Amino acid sequence: MLDQIKGLHHVTSMARDARQNNEFFTQKLGQRRVKKTVNFDAPDVYHLYYGDETGTPGSVMTYFPFPNIGKGRHGVGEVGTTVYSVPEGTLGYWEKRFADEGVAGVSREVTFGEKRLAFAGPDGDGFALVEDKADSRAPWAKGGIPVDEAIRGFHSVSLQLKDGGATEELLKFMGYEEIERSGNVRRLALKNGNGADVVDIESLPTAAFADLGAGSVHHVAFAVENRAKQLEVRKALMDTGYGVTPVIDRDYFWAIYFRTPGGVLFEVATNEPGFDRDEDTAHLGEALKLPTQHQHLRSHLEQHLQKLEG
Repeated sequence: MLDQIKGLHHVTSMARDARQNNEFFTQKLGQRRVKKTVNFDAPDVYHLYYGDETGTPGSVMTYFPFPNIGKGRHGVGEVGTTVYSVPEGTLGYWEKRFADEGVAGVSREVTFGEKRLAFAGPDGDGFALVEDKADSRAPWAKGGIPVDEAIRGFHSVSLQLKDGGATEELLKFMGYEEIERSGNVRRLALKNGNGADVVDIESLPTAAFADLGAGSVHHVAFAVENRAKQLEVRKALMDTGYGVTPVIDRDYFWAIYFRTPGGVLFEVATNEPGFDRDEDTAHLGEALKLPTQHQHLRSHLEQHLQKLEG
């Protein structure tokens, strides 16, 4: 069993409209845009990152907003819900805020004894807030949300799978332990993680497979401290039979990717070097940052990429 994984690192999804996406996360959810860059493989498309003050691993939601992309179809083989942690007793605040802001799909839930508020992103993305009194992580304090109510970071992701058995075994190999069951959902968690420590597996044997599009999660990333730990994880996964990519430099972290038995794309990302490698912490996410291979496109991209507020 591996001990290098430290919880979630980030979740990356697809969107249709960059301005709408930016407004939702920075205004409605009060998150900080910690990086404004472009897709490595399609530089005419933004890659936007939202999180806490510094983009701490376990807090960062990222998006590829592809103009005119079709809407995704939810189903099995994907991350169904991305769950944020908020302080105990704050769901009433968020329920009123979402009503005032016109957020869709808002409903109260109780899952594994935890009070949750489900809601949808602008492309039908599945989200929830969960009250977690034990979460001591500091929120982004300048996002227009009172500090006592603000989002702390990720709590969990929920995987929707035809059969969760093989993916559960994979997560246990990655250091997770099953801590609870409820109906067709199994909850796994890391001990001594970064706070974003929970993965739920929902088995839906009769559901149709998901179709990637706007509102779909593209991949979920797990955190390791550094490149040495990442190489240990890569070797262990490959020795177990997984096809893992070479290490890829993503400017703000190094990444490896592999496809899980249930169809979800997993990434293992380093905590280093972080989002302040090319911007001062006080000004994260303000300037358009380009990968070295795309610097020659700056004038074109600055003219043609959709203008964002903030």
